[in-house]
Amino acid sequence: MISPPRRIISLVPSQTELLFDLGLDEQVIGITKFCIHPGHWFKSKQRIGGTKQLNLPLIQSLLPDLVIANKEENVKEQVDAIEQFCPVYCSDISRLADSYYMIDQIGMFTNTSSKASLLIESIKNEFLTLQATVNPVIKAAYLIWRNPYMTIGADTFINDMLRLAGFENVFVNRNRYPKISIEELAAAGADVILFSSEPFPFKEKHLMEISTWWSQNNVQPLPQLKIVNGEMFSWYGSRLLHSANYFRKLRESLFLNDE
Repeated sequence: MISPPRRIISLVPSQTELLFDLGLDEQVIGITKFCIHPGHWFKSKQRIGGTKQLNLPLIQSLLPDLVIANKEENVKEQVDAIEQFCPVYCSDISRLADSYYMIDQIGMFTNTSSKASLLIESIKNEFLTLQATVNPVIKAAYLIWRNPYMTIGADTFINDMLRLAGFENVFVNRNRYPKISIEELAAAGADVILFSSEPFPFKEKHLMEISTWWSQNNVQPLPQLKIVNGEMFSWYGSRLLHSANYFRKLRESLFLNDE
């Protein structure tokens, strides 16, 4: 790897935003079609396909000296193919602590360690402040997909974010991203069902579907139903600076609805 790298391609939206916040505008030459932050990069940077459908010939033609990937978001075979012509840093993130390690590593690779260290400390402080506000714990189901419904289980970054935000994941005994029926959802005993804005773009009409089913099947009580910003729960780069405050306001809104 050229140190520091001068031609970087990011295959992961949350890590793309991190590269921007580390001040690597000139060095980043390629991003995916899902790298929507920052907006001007989304409009101006070369797009190299989707996170799981990469344009490998295009990536190779751009002559990168570092490609930044993620174990979960990218396809192993595609990452292996890129490694044949370019160094790859592949993060593996299932806890907030893993994010700190990733930010530190990218800071080291890109000669931005000072900025990375400041970012990590700022995120840590935000989450320390949050911990004083997360009682009582709220039992929650977190939906990421529809038809079929899919939720999140243990060993996922979203599960760790739920825990830190003061939610008890009612499907924590499941692995990764299980499919569930609406009957299983009803039997789980959640106080609130959180509908993520991504990867499935849940809307109010989907909440109404759940509410109608609950009513028609005489299931009591109906949990609170809430659309949430999926980026705050699943992006593990510099967006974490905003997550703790978002979680705090989310909890406050749920309590307000109870009054």
